[in-house]
Amino acid sequence: MALELRNAHGERVTFSDAGAAIVEIFVRDGSGKIGNVAMNAGGSAGRVVGRFANRIANGDLPLDGQTYRLLTNEGTTTLHGGPDGFSKRAWSVEDGATGSSLTFRIESPDGDQGFPGAVTCRVTYTFDDDSALRIDYEATTTAPTVINLLNHAYFNLTGDPSASIENVLLQIESEAYLPVDAALIPTGEILPLAGTDRDFRDVRAIGSTPIDCTYVLEGQGLLQAAQAFDVRSGRSLAVETTQPAIQLYTGKPGAFALETEHYPDAPHHPNFPSTELTPDRPFTSTTIYRFSATQ
Repeated sequence: MALELRNAHGERVTFSDAGAAIVEIFVRDGSGKIGNVAMNAGGSAGRVVGRFANRIANGDLPLDGQTYRLLTNEGTTTLHGGPDGFSKRAWSVEDGATGSSLTFRIESPDGDQGFPGAVTCRVTYTFDDDSALRIDYEATTTAPTVINLLNHAYFNLTGDPSASIENVLLQIESEAYLPVDAALIPTGEILPLAGTDRDFRDVRAIGSTPIDCTYVLEGQGLLQAAQAFDVRSGRSLAVETTQPAIQLYTGKPGAFALETEHYPDAPHHPNFPSTELTPDRPFTSTTIYRFSATQ
């Protein structure tokens, strides 16, 4: 099912019920030309990932003194919620594309992929006249469980999927990152970025070396996490979020991802922010992808 939101300037975002996905984002460049900056990079591109985005080690979930066996789909790891995670399913359209917003809903039964609790998730997209695409996430459960939702959008600010991202300028508001082991599972350490090749505290080009890194975000409320600028097109992307981390992924040709999330494998690391979802404490988060352009 194809759905669309437009703003007053002729810019638009298209969506699919498959994975509650962002399919295209048509925004202006520095010359006023409208082009699509959302890349179809395969896999979960543009889709909402859950119940638990990123990784949980060993296919086990320790929770309230019990251990739940999860389905695995990357060796012994549960990746992006398991083999039939949210990104692989059709979501219901709860509120159609009326005005500037669109809401998708998914119901996940108790025991889904091994996770406890029956969970209801809603994702609302809003696209405004300031070229800001806002994503509001909500989740409730009938029993204690965990939740980690993100959108796996890929971007190329030139609007050309064949164009390199190496010279895109990037800055990330982070002083620390999560190191990982050979299976891409966090070690539990939180290390400073200073002196590493992952350091984007100061603006610099993304470069040619593939990066897949979780950056720790500090502060409370809706804060700017990252900004990217493409000199060729004049387009900029600022990312704001209430989430405690952002994942930079540059492993796809001609595309980069800035995914706001909770820490991967958080259930195994008591020093990480909690991802527990309980019946009396619903989950909410907000991410904004804010586009602009200069000549």
